[in-house]
Amino acid sequence: MSVNKFVLDACAVLALIKEEQGADIVKNVVEDSDDVFLHAVTFLEVYYNVIKEFGLNDANAFFRWITRTGIEIIYEITEETIKCAGYFKSKYKISLGDSFVLASAKLRGAKIISSDHHEFDAIQNQENIDFLWIR
Repeated sequence: MSVNKFVLDACAVLALIKEEQGADIVKNVVEDSDDVFLHAVTFLEVYYNVIKEFGLNDANAFFRWITRTGIEIIYEITEETIKCAGYFKSKYKISLGDSFVLASAKLRGAKIISSDHHEFDAIQNQENIDFLWIR
């Protein structure tokens, strides 16, 4: 598994934009790595959270900003992605967004950047997926 490929989950992106604990780790990865991915489902999750917390204008500014960062947005949902995400969702009873994060990482041989130990600790111990914990 490559340590130079990363998939961001929603809490990692939210930590970055809200400058929460761990934001420096996310920022360094985004700046120093060529392969940083964000699934469109996760992008939607963050976008609607920004709308709820800060309003539509800030959410649209966030949308424009994220598309300029060099983070690759995964817009395509392939048959392979559906099967992989479906497997994770059914086995671990996780959110739909997290199932796409896991599938994106698994299919790309990437590490997941997250602070969501509650959702991912058990999965990390059972699946061949690496994590970079931001806190």
